[in-house]
Amino acid sequence: MNEGTFTALRTQLQEAAAAFADGPGALEGILLGIVDDVDRAVREPLEIFPVCHHSPASALAMARRLREKRPKVVYLELCEDMAPLLTELRNCRLPVAVQAFATEVDGFPAEWAPLSVVAPLTEASAEYQAIAYALDTPGVELVLVDRSSDHVFQWQENKDEPAEPADPDAPPAEEEATLHGDSVGVEIGDLRPRFAELEEHLLRHGRVRHWSEWWHQYVELPLGDSDHDTYRQVMLLIGSLFRRLAPGEAHRVRVDEDRERYMWTRMRQHLTATGTDPADALYVCGAFHAASRVAEFGVHGADTFEIGPPSATKWQHGLIPSSHAAIEAQFGLAADSVSIAAAQWAKNLKRTRVRPYRLAGQAGTKTPGKSAKAAAQAPTAEPAAPDRLTGFLQRPPVLDRLDEAELLGWSVEIVRAARRNGYLASTADAIAVFETSILLAGMRDRARPTPYDFQDAAVTCIEKDTVPGRRDVRRLVESMLGGDRIGQVGYDALPPLARDVHDRLAPLNLKLQQRGVQRALLDMASRPELRQCSDVLWMLRYLMPHGAARTVTGERRLGERSLQESWDLALGTHQRALIELGYEGVSIEQVLEQRLRRTAYGPQATTATVLKAVEDATLYLGSRRLADELGRHALQILATERSVDGAPEVLRRVRGLLAYYRTSEPSLPAWIESFVKAGYAHYCTLLPTAFADDDASVRQVAAMLGFLFSMEGLALSLGCDRNQLELAVAQSRPGEAAKTALLWAAENQLGHLSRADLRARCDELLGNPLTLPAYPRYLSGFLHALEPVPGLADFAVEAVSNAFARLPDPVLLPWLPTLITTVRGGGADLAPLLIREAGRIFPGRLAALDTWVPPWQAEPATATARPSRDGTAAPVGVPLLSAYPATCDAVADLLGCEGGWQTPAPSRTGAALLARHPQTARALEELLAAP
Repeated sequence: MNEGTFTALRTQLQEAAAAFADGPGALEGILLGIVDDVDRAVREPLEIFPVCHHSPASALAMARRLREKRPKVVYLELCEDMAPLLTELRNCRLPVAVQAFATEVDGFPAEWAPLSVVAPLTEASAEYQAIAYALDTPGVELVLVDRSSDHVFQWQENKDEPAEPADPDAPPAEEEATLHGDSVGVEIGDLRPRFAELEEHLLRHGRVRHWSEWWHQYVELPLGDSDHDTYRQVMLLIGSLFRRLAPGEAHRVRVDEDRERYMWTRMRQHLTATGTDPADALYVCGAFHAASRVAEFGVHGADTFEIGPPSATKWQHGLIPSSHAAIEAQFGLAADSVSIAAAQWAKNLKRTRVRPYRLAGQAGTKTPGKSAKAAAQAPTAEPAAPDRLTGFLQRPPVLDRLDEAELLGWSVEIVRAARRNGYLASTADAIAVFETSILLAGMRDRARPTPYDFQDAAVTCIEKDTVPGRRDVRRLVESMLGGDRIGQVGYDALPPLARDVHDRLAPLNLKLQQRGVQRALLDMASRPELRQCSDVLWMLRYLMPHGAARTVTGERRLGERSLQESWDLALGTHQRALIELGYEGVSIEQVLEQRLRRTAYGPQATTATVLKAVEDATLYLGSRRLADELGRHALQILATERSVDGAPEVLRRVRGLLAYYRTSEPSLPAWIESFVKAGYAHYCTLLPTAFADDDASVRQVAAMLGFLFSMEGLALSLGCDRNQLELAVAQSRPGEAAKTALLWAAENQLGHLSRADLRARCDELLGNPLTLPAYPRYLSGFLHALEPVPGLADFAVEAVSNAFARLPDPVLLPWLPTLITTVRGGGADLAPLLIREAGRIFPGRLAALDTWVPPWQAEPATATARPSRDGTAAPVGVPLLSAYPATCDAVADLLGCEGGWQTPAPSRTGAALLARHPQTARALEELLAAP
């Protein structure tokens, strides 16, 4: 191409700049610079093919150009480390995304983990056409030249700052829009103005709401039927325009230019290494990068760019399912824009009769026939392309005539879909939608209604105040025009872990790759082989998001296994999560063990979290080795803790593990014996501080006492000293009423405070007007005391009953919420004790309540004698010892006791009341002795 190709266009733009800008200046430099960019790109020996991501016009032009040129090498703007995965696209149903994933980072901030990069592909995308051509055409090489996934994060700005949290006020995203998760998306050809004022100007004068709608109306439709030279020059013009009008964001500009240097460096290295003629190659990149002005641009550009080495992070690669909604959400496109593009792609193929490239054997596609292969021709020398920009910019927009049959079919179909979804739509609504679509198109200076116009008309005419079904009219229009397509990764393209899961769940006879929820019924009693499926499902429930494997019936606890289980499985819906598990290991057992180790050895690990990891290792893996290792680590964590925040959870976990090991193992593991011994000394040391610390709650102190009292027998058998506990209780000086009551309960358990003294202290609190308002807080302490001293349940019932009987309403009513929250907080343990004890103490019938006397107010019974069956007094003592002396003698010999049996003293006779109540007898004596 000679230098004078765009001379006429330069002259016209220079005159326009002088007229509009009142003389040469910045506008002239921008307009002429755009022409220079286009001229530079079209004169490059290596043909540059500019594209826009997920653009049907770009895909159509790509298919045409590939059949005309038949290049031997295709350079593609895509992360170079993703190249080995492209052959697996045959085993997938589009759309899917190529993913690079790293769970452990080395060289990046730890808070960035896990790292994920995705590149989504649809059939209506130019990159897929290039990939399909290169993979299915013998002798063609596909070379990915963009920066690697590691460099994506190396070049990221603000490496030390964590990612911004999600907006809590934002509406929840739909399930299909979250298929990519938190991955960083890479795309080919991000063509959107970076100058906000320019985009606003285009949207306002184009009478559209979103950039995707503007692009569809003013770029997609005009370029759909254009020839190759026109398409290429127009796309270069748009890329150069957006590039020159972009604001000066230093980091973003630097990254864009570095990407262009990276890609041209890689292409020159490949051309030099293979000796490929640039005329036999094709460079597919975004139009924004095609109009590059870096010094490294072109085959003969400068070799001054040095590609830095990757970090030590180990990357895993795979394919994950994608969807139109996920692509729109990740790249900021308008809702339904990708679905509309897919429908436009199908219409373009039908109208132009262009045969697209599709990978042979790919699910959801048809293999090209023999006629398509025979149509291939050898490449021929091409003449220089003339100036197409001048004519394209000067001609008025082509008015596409109204296709009444198509619009009428849309109107009838949307009314039918609305009626199926509960809307009261009729034929009149179809007519209204038809006419309103034409009216809206006319108001927006369009001769033919676009899908966006039709969608607005349908919402206006059919949508009511409420949505009667699951979908509104906008979603119904989307489904009618093509719907949100969700891709699927085939079995052969899955990582080994995912294939192993499918193989191990094969006895369930379910289509696990199918989207949606499927019910699995497991009867292990009649089919013992299903126990392995149950183990896999429980591990998946632990590892995967909620809803992937959900139990309906059946549970798994320490020492318990269900004979029948029912599951709701949605592995096809959560295929991305299952694939990402495959990046962490080759089996779910390995991944689960790694997760448990990561949790236990993490910087934020506490004793409670490590004990939970021990329980999970026993529950899901059945690994005694891993459980013992994590248990020993829990012992080390306990020794370093100086707070009692996790005491309730530690108590619950240790009790469960002890109960399990005592019933299922011949002896306790060494680590748990050491843990009980160390925990006894640890909590005895912290007990006085916790009683006096205002930050330590009553529940936490009660859990400490619960550990000490419930583990006391085992701890003393292991060599602990009880005096340590008694000294800790004696040194405790609580300042809070609830903790004071908790201390009284502990003293009662140790035998330092009798039940009568405890009752007297409560009566004193009720009788003192100064302490009366604080009495409810003492009761809260007694309720928490049921954790370490469950034997005080009857006293707690007595204290609560006295409170309801004697407290005034101004004190009692505000305290009731505190009582309810206290019982609810420990409802699993405290409420059953209180209810059981209250049921034992209170009468069972309402009629007996009037004559019922509380046992704590009744006269205490004597211990001297009890009535026998015949009404006579039974002797006090232990009659079995005297009846069977041999047993007692054997025990005495075993204990080394000396001495013999003693003859019991004769029982006293006479009136027992005189001895018990001498004051009455003395008063009677004085009365009788009086003159």
